[in-house]
Amino acid sequence: MTMLAFRTRASIYPEGTAPVADRPARRERLAIVSTRSKLCGIAAYTAAVQRQLGEAFDLAVFDLNQYLLRKTHKRVRRLADRHIKEICGALRHFDAVNIQLEHGTLGRDTADSDRRLGWLVAAAPRVSVTFHTMQQPPSFDTWGFAKSVARLKWRTAYDMHRDFVRQSRRSYGTMRHLRRAQRTKQVAAIVHNRRDLYDAKYLFGVRNVFDHPLAFLGKAEVDAVHATASRQSFPMLDALPEDAVLIGVFGFLNQYKGFGTAIQALHYLPENYHLLIFGGIHPNEIAEHRQIHPYISSLFSDAYIDTTLYDRISAPAQESAPALVLTAERGLGELLGTHPRDLSARIHFMGALGDAEFLSGMAICESVVFPYLEVGQSSSGPISQALELGCRIIASRTRTFLDFAEYHRNAIEFFVTLSWPSASSRARNSGRRVHSRSSMPRPTRRSTCSPTAGCRGAPVLPPGLRLQSS
Repeated sequence: MTMLAFRTRASIYPEGTAPVADRPARRERLAIVSTRSKLCGIAAYTAAVQRQLGEAFDLAVFDLNQYLLRKTHKRVRRLADRHIKEICGALRHFDAVNIQLEHGTLGRDTADSDRRLGWLVAAAPRVSVTFHTMQQPPSFDTWGFAKSVARLKWRTAYDMHRDFVRQSRRSYGTMRHLRRAQRTKQVAAIVHNRRDLYDAKYLFGVRNVFDHPLAFLGKAEVDAVHATASRQSFPMLDALPEDAVLIGVFGFLNQYKGFGTAIQALHYLPENYHLLIFGGIHPNEIAEHRQIHPYISSLFSDAYIDTTLYDRISAPAQESAPALVLTAERGLGELLGTHPRDLSARIHFMGALGDAEFLSGMAICESVVFPYLEVGQSSSGPISQALELGCRIIASRTRTFLDFAEYHRNAIEFFVTLSWPSASSRARNSGRRVHSRSSMPRPTRRSTCSPTAGCRGAPVLPPGLRLQSS
């Protein structure tokens, strides 16, 4: 944790080396403004920050009421403004204030969010803002806007201009508050990768910027997790054989998480490899009268669950193509029975668990896989927790994970290929764990590999496959 982002300028000396006259007579009072909603990953990070800084500061956390702040009704918006102003009144009694900022936590409407952030920054004697997502400045499609106007498509032109103004306010508007405040008070921005550091410093003009990846667990907490984690803690796994190799994916079930890649890779792994999916659909995506979420349906399809061979081969490739008609009795069992690629016995939906069970689930897995798609994220909480627990991490080659690997050399293995079998090749080469985040050597493989013969006991790597470590 970067203490300089929270302390006064008089506290820039290393611990124990400051002159006696410069040491404060009391612990500085630090206020953290953050949501504590379990629906937001910031809540878990705020709890971790509170634990880590609790001994260094007299610390208090102000919870952002998400019910009030995310409503768009006029009456509730006034109550939300009052809620922020009450927090602002209390912040004046603290030495420093840290704001845990994610888009939407201060309001669903961009104007509301921008206004409330301005109040908080102005009320804080000294302020640091932790950006969990750095909003990039938008570019305006001048040619598209001109064509819409020329064709009298006023609604399209209006929407383009409105979206540009909204995105500009999310990026430049947020940083404008910090640039103005740094003229008269101590201001710092905290980001989670060096790419965002350069943007905050050089693009947006914030003078004091600190970068560090997300951190959740101390050594004592890691030891406690490993001391209690076991397969017996998860009754769903009782039926698995002792030689079962567990691969875990973690987080809300969402398209960008890429869990379908892990399922498709499972087809290429031996029968004793099992995939554990820790997470559920985000409550905000639960719709009325919908029996199953479309993304879960797509995962079932990737795993050939609840389908038969006849269902797959009889489905027309195009609307005009004729479907297969079954006329012979021979082979009915194969055609109408369980699909030969059905993975239902090897995929286990573990559900949306609490923080302790979530960490225990990571600890019992031989490999933790993050097959995320690139969506412009600045950081990922689960991959930070997996690294702190010493798990073997296999991740897709996205900018988020590449940036994270800059802080943890040789701790992450990336799968790179034109198709998803590379993920299975990584998972197959089960490596040893390292139960310490202070030293993360490159995992050693239990099997030997060669470019031509592939891995011993494993299928030959398909042409074009390329494996890469950070």
